[in-house]
Amino acid sequence: MNLPKITVYIPSHNYGRFLEQAIESVLLQTMDEWELLVIDDNSSDNTPDVMKYYQGDERIRLFSTSGIGLPSVCNLALKEARGQYIIRLDGDDIFDENILLVLGNYLKRNKDCSMVFPDFYYIDENGNIFAHERREKVYETNHVMDLPANGACSLIQKSVLEKIGGYREDLGAQDGYDLWNKLTGTYKLANINLPLFYYRRHKKNLTNRSHHIMSAHRRIKSDNAKEKSNKYRPITAVIPCRKNYDFCPDVWNQKLVEKKLLESCIEKCTKSDLFDHIVVASDTPDVKDIMSNFTDPRVSYFQRKTQETIRSIRLIPTLERLTAPLDPEGTGVTVIAYLQSPFVTTETLEEAAYTLILNDADCAFGVEEVRVPLFKKMEYGLRQLNPPKGFSTDFDTVYQESNTNEGSCIYYY
Repeated sequence: MNLPKITVYIPSHNYGRFLEQAIESVLLQTMDEWELLVIDDNSSDNTPDVMKYYQGDERIRLFSTSGIGLPSVCNLALKEARGQYIIRLDGDDIFDENILLVLGNYLKRNKDCSMVFPDFYYIDENGNIFAHERREKVYETNHVMDLPANGACSLIQKSVLEKIGGYREDLGAQDGYDLWNKLTGTYKLANINLPLFYYRRHKKNLTNRSHHIMSAHRRIKSDNAKEKSNKYRPITAVIPCRKNYDFCPDVWNQKLVEKKLLESCIEKCTKSDLFDHIVVASDTPDVKDIMSNFTDPRVSYFQRKTQETIRSIRLIPTLERLTAPLDPEGTGVTVIAYLQSPFVTTETLEEAAYTLILNDADCAFGVEEVRVPLFKKMEYGLRQLNPPKGFSTDFDTVYQESNTNEGSCIYYY
C-alpha cells in the first residue's frame, strides 16, 4: 500500500453528535492521498458507536485513549502519522471538500513553506453559517504575526512539527499559540484566502475557556521570552506617584482592602523575579514611609519634578531622567505599574515585558475587543464604526485600552 500524502486526525471528547459530519467531510475530499486517524479521548457519549461505522475502511485507523487531553492526543497523532503533511480536524468541525487538495498543493509547490492555513466560516450548533473569517495575508499585508492560525485547519510538514518537539503537554490547553510561536521567525508560513473550513461555535468549545487559554498564553510567552531576556536588561518596574491631580490628594496613600495602594503595587512588583529595579517615582518623599516596609534591595526612590506631574504632561520626561543612570546603553525594558489600576496582577506586568521582548517592540499596552456598537458623527448623522459583519478580517476588530481591567487582553505595540 502506498503511503498517504496527508494525515488527517480527529480528536473527539464527547463530540459524538457532530463526529459523523467531521469524518464524512474527510471521506468527501477531492484528493485521495490521505489517511484518517480518529481518536476517542475517553468520551462518555456515543463517540465509540459513531466510530464503529468506519471500522472496515482501510484508510481509517481508530484509537481510544484514557482522557489524556488534547495536546497528548495531538502528539499521539504525530507519532502514528504516515503522511508527509499532517492536519487536525476537531470532532465538532467540518472540512470543505477541497481543503486537502488546495493546502496540499500549496505545500507541494512551495517546499520552503512549513505550514499553510485557510480562511473559514463560523457555524452554529446546527451547521448554519453566521460569519466568514478572512485573515490578512502574512508577510504581505500582515507583518505583525501576532494572531495564531486556527490549529484545527492548518496543514503542517510533519518533519517540521517533529523538529520543534510537537505539542507541549504541560499547559492544559492547545489552541495553536505555542506552535505559532515556535514556527514564526524560523520557518516560513502562508495563508490562503479561501474559506475551506467550518468552525463550529457552541457551549462546549475549548476556546470559550478564555481565562484557561490566557494563562496558557502567558506561560508560552514567559518561557520563550526568558531565553531572550538577557539581551533586554535591565528590566525596570516604575511606580509613578504624585501629590496632586488625581481624584484626591496623595492617592497612593488611599486604602483598598486594608492595604494602601502603593503598598499593594510594590508587593506586586517584588513578587516577580523578572525586574532588576523597582522604582517609586514621586514628587513627595512621604512615600518613603511605605517603602520602608520593604527590604527588597531592588526597591528605590526617585524624586519627580512637580511640574512633570500635572495631568497634561506625559510621563516620558520622568522616565528619561529615571532610566538614564540605570540603563545608560538604552537596551532595557521599562514597565509602568500604575497604582490607580489596583486589579492588574504581577502576571500582567510580566506579560507586558515579555511582549516587548518577544516582538522586539518599542512599546506595548493591553487592549480588549470592543463588542458594543461605537458611532461617529458624520455629515448626515451617525455612522457605526464597528458594524456587525457576516464577512470580516482580523483587521476589522476595534479595541480599547484596558488600563484597569484584569481580563483577557491582547498586547499591541
